[in-house]
Amino acid sequence: MNSAMRAAVALVSTGMLALVACGGDGDGGKAGPSTTPEAEATANDFGCLSGKQLKKSITFKDSEGADVDGYETGTGTTGVVLSHQSDNNICSWVVGAEELASDGYRVIAVDSNGSEVEEIQGAAERLRGEGAGKIVLMGASKGGTASLVAAAEVRPAVSAVVSVSGPGLYQNMDATAAVPKLTMPVYFIAANGDGEFAADAKELAKLAKKSPGKKLELVDGAAHGNDLLNQQPSVWDEVKVFIAKYR
Repeated sequence: MNSAMRAAVALVSTGMLALVACGGDGDGGKAGPSTTPEAEATANDFGCLSGKQLKKSITFKDSEGADVDGYETGTGTTGVVLSHQSDNNICSWVVGAEELASDGYRVIAVDSNGSEVEEIQGAAERLRGEGAGKIVLMGASKGGTASLVAAAEVRPAVSAVVSVSGPGLYQNMDATAAVPKLTMPVYFIAANGDGEFAADAKELAKLAKKSPGKKLELVDGAAHGNDLLNQQPSVWDEVKVFIAKYR
């Protein structure tokens, strides 16, 4: 074997070693950031995700270009943006997100970093970019307030909004100013024993004068936000019936 041939063989051997080193975990030799153990190890698990769920942990841009973490699941032409309450993160919505995904929705649960309205706008834009022609916004407590305020700003307009225990005011978000502008169906939900949140739900429903098909539901008990939906599954079922009308 002459020196030129020896050099060629060495080059091929080096290339093969590199391919083996970069190969996948036995899945046909395929490699990629979404399938390697290393990618799963660095994905944000939010304290509740594991296994296949980690592949649904995402980072997207809000309407101002800032990074936002979230959980994305499902397919379909109707998108749902879920926003959590102040003492929770996306973990409070994962089960609900998967239920909606099984019903044929494309869902993003937003992990808020404090710019709630911009985050919702960014999630809606991402869902539309992935083929969702219609968008529904849903939030618990401060997430409900954020959803109501965002609904007045997202363009094209969203199809429907659900606010569960959303206060009229939360920090710099003013749902009492946004709700009178809403021209899509809005579903307000709160527990009778949940103090000011029940009172705010009543007031917001009164302000939603331009909203066709608006709905106010005050349920027994004092549960708040996601706890209300968890403790009263029939209410969650009604929510799914409501949003199905506007998909």
